[in-house]
Amino acid sequence: MNRKFLLLAVALGLTVSLSAQDLIVKTDATQVEARVLEISPEQIRYKRFSNPDGPTYVLPVSAVDYIRYANGEMETFRTAQPSQPASSQPVPAQPATQADRPAETVAAPAPVYSSAPSTPNALQRYDIGDFYDVDGVQGVVCLLNEDRTHGLILSLDEIYLHWSEFAKTDLRTVGADDVADGQSNMEKVAAYIAANNGSWDDFPAFKWCRDKGEGWYLPAINELLTIGHNYNGGSRAKFDRQARNRFNGALKEHGGDRMDRLVYYFSSTEKDEKSACTSHMDLEPPFVVEIPKYQNFLVRAVRKF
Repeated sequence: MNRKFLLLAVALGLTVSLSAQDLIVKTDATQVEARVLEISPEQIRYKRFSNPDGPTYVLPVSAVDYIRYANGEMETFRTAQPSQPASSQPVPAQPATQADRPAETVAAPAPVYSSAPSTPNALQRYDIGDFYDVDGVQGVVCLLNEDRTHGLILSLDEIYLHWSEFAKTDLRTVGADDVADGQSNMEKVAAYIAANNGSWDDFPAFKWCRDKGEGWYLPAINELLTIGHNYNGGSRAKFDRQARNRFNGALKEHGGDRMDRLVYYFSSTEKDEKSACTSHMDLEPPFVVEIPKYQNFLVRAVRKF
């Protein structure tokens, strides 16, 4: 049990101290007092310091200048400026400061979390639980960035499937170890299939999500945890019937299946050759459990918008 709670803490990016705040400074100079939960090459996930049990927000790395952490350390995300034309004379190297050091390991942000355009009012803003229907793509909004114009939608339907079809005598890992981005795991599964002359039929949960069309994928464990939190109103500390009813109402009204609170959902995050990480939508821990890939559990697809 202790191991499961430790895994949950790592997956959620929980910190020990709740008394100090991080300061996110965006490239437009606006500031956000926050508790930073996780930083990936594409995005920064955080909770507002004033509402630590509220929704988890997402910012693209490209929209952030720097973060000043509660312990006083500062991390800069400003991209490097274009270099000047080369001179015929060598120029002595100057020591870089923290403020102008480019974040060389930071990748370009995913399009779904791109910064808002100069006329943000032209974009529709969503709330968690809204029905999304754009260009034939339908789902229920389950995760949002800070300005509520981009995020994730959840498929209207769900299904019981295996994570993979490898039998007990032939268990193997495929490298789908990303805890934050299910799209990355989908790409790793695709690479494994190509390298081993395999088939998507070997990975029923992934295939079902992929067959929904471009952009649909099996969520990573952190994405699944965030969906569970947002389904419960942004926190699992108390029962929020209104939040659940809004979520389930949108699903049911548009011909979908209500979320199941008692059965674990497969994530795309692989634990080892035998198991994958799963999570559920209810209030009681443990929220992360490792389940054999060859067993049937619920699957739900997500798509970025």
